[in-house]
Amino acid sequence: MTAPNEVQAPVRSERSHRHPLSSWREHHGWSAAASLRRLAVKPVGSLLTIAVMGLALALPLAFYLLLSNVQSLGDALGRNQVISVFLKSDQVAGNAQLLAKQVEQHDGVASVAVKTPQQGLDELSKMQGFSDSLHALDDNPLPYVLEVQPQDGISADAASHLVDDLRSMQGVDVVQDSGTWRQRLDALLGVGNRAVLILATLFALAVLLVVGNTVRVDITSRADEIGVLKLIGASRAFVRRPYLYAGIWYGLFSGLLAVGLALAIEFALAEPVGRLSQAYGGKLQVGGLPPWLLLAVPFAAACLGWLGARLVSAWQLRQAV
Repeated sequence: MTAPNEVQAPVRSERSHRHPLSSWREHHGWSAAASLRRLAVKPVGSLLTIAVMGLALALPLAFYLLLSNVQSLGDALGRNQVISVFLKSDQVAGNAQLLAKQVEQHDGVASVAVKTPQQGLDELSKMQGFSDSLHALDDNPLPYVLEVQPQDGISADAASHLVDDLRSMQGVDVVQDSGTWRQRLDALLGVGNRAVLILATLFALAVLLVVGNTVRVDITSRADEIGVLKLIGASRAFVRRPYLYAGIWYGLFSGLLAVGLALAIEFALAEPVGRLSQAYGGKLQVGGLPPWLLLAVPFAAACLGWLGARLVSAWQLRQAV
């Protein structure tokens, strides 16, 4: 559609006596190629449009990458810290073992370890400032302690119920838990998930608007051409098709750019994240964006581009009637 000879050939093919499906396929192929050539004719404007859309799509990916690794950071900082259950001083070894078996059968518990009073005393003796004081004791005042390890990924509510059940058990004196930290982290993850969803929705709307405005300007600048096509019998679908493919190209290229930017962010963060992981003894496992998401972004962006072009071109062509 960049020159009269390009416009006339498909129209004649539509009016030809060949099978309609063959003409339909031919025009789709021509529309895809012509719209791509149209983008190449004005490279600066096309690149700027694709760059704006690509940056808009890359921002939700960057936030998603950050959010997906907050969970790993929380685990490394102790999101699943052991729950310490201090038994009453009158509990003996047999009672501690029996209680440990009961706790191990509880939902949400991964494992239970029994720490004897002697083990607790040995740990205290290794701490600076405690060794001299412990030697002055006539007997060991420490109780048996159950170290309860929650299951990975346990929610804050489930952990809170677990702590309440542990406190209500017979023979339990004190339960030490970092439930507040878990609740704060889960709340932070919930806010982050909602923020990523809102950002993705807003930037998807931005892509629709950018493509729609680009197609609107293109249709307006070629109003005379479109009028000639309608005079020689071209349907609205025939006239609209190249603009739909233009929207697909804009979306596809911007999606590929967004994926490239997201991978560049991962690469830039690889070295400092590796040092952070080493600082936590390798417990911090930081991952990248999942492959399915990287493949889905260009496809979704192409669909958004098509939708934006479809809505605006339909409205513009109705106005031109």
